[in-house]
Amino acid sequence: MSPFTGSAARTSSWEHLRVELDDGVATVTLARPDKLNALTFGAYADLRDLLAELSRERSVRALVLAGEGRGFCSGGDVDEIIGATLSMDTAQLLDFNRLTGQVVRAIRECPFPVIAAVHGVAAGAGAVLALAADFRVADPSARFAFLFTRVGLSGGDMGAAYLLPRVVGLGHATRLLMLGEPVRAAEAERIGLISVPAGEGHTDGTALELARRLADGPALAYAQTKALLTAELDMPLAASIELDASTQALLMNGEDYAEFHAAFQEKRPPKWRGR
Repeated sequence: MSPFTGSAARTSSWEHLRVELDDGVATVTLARPDKLNALTFGAYADLRDLLAELSRERSVRALVLAGEGRGFCSGGDVDEIIGATLSMDTAQLLDFNRLTGQVVRAIRECPFPVIAAVHGVAAGAGAVLALAADFRVADPSARFAFLFTRVGLSGGDMGAAYLLPRVVGLGHATRLLMLGEPVRAAEAERIGLISVPAGEGHTDGTALELARRLADGPALAYAQTKALLTAELDMPLAASIELDASTQALLMNGEDYAEFHAAFQEKRPPKWRGR
């Protein structure tokens, strides 16, 4: 996303999220613990807009997405979303489904790593938010459930049919999206859905440690790696190799590449600047 902005000021507070910034690390918490952090129309829109703002600012180098209370996110709010969609016409339904997809695109396209800190349930849209993250940190209480067919809808919601086979393989993705059965932490780790296991009750702390490690690293290199991982999913090999070559040539002109060489020569850790 381009860092150039219009005249609108940065949003100082968010109604549906709790946002904390600490030296390049953003922690975004879904904060409806009484509803297992079920998502509303406003929560989707806030997530989309927040990620766009943080991407333009270039001050965030890693982001943790967490859930307050007993679980990560139980999906769309049954009353506020599912009930409301029953009275919408086709154009309104298309707008809503595009909104949810825009959140996933924002997670995949923002120029910093996103870490989902999952404890307890990550269901429906909550499971897809975790899936879209670059890393999923989870403790033994975590369970993922792609519940869309359980409510009579396609399992391929919010990009799940695109992303999940690329994370766990087509066979596991077919089972998870078709049947909507919960996958507990041990199996989720075995099939590759969990990136980093955490000790019980230590999900947020482990996620923050990873975020700090990433934030202290070569931010531009991480941003380009993330961009290539997304862009090359559907490219032929020749196009991928050419894109890799162009990206490396640009980064080789960067300050961080020269800084690594200087640090190596001086036998000290590199001082990464993300440039």
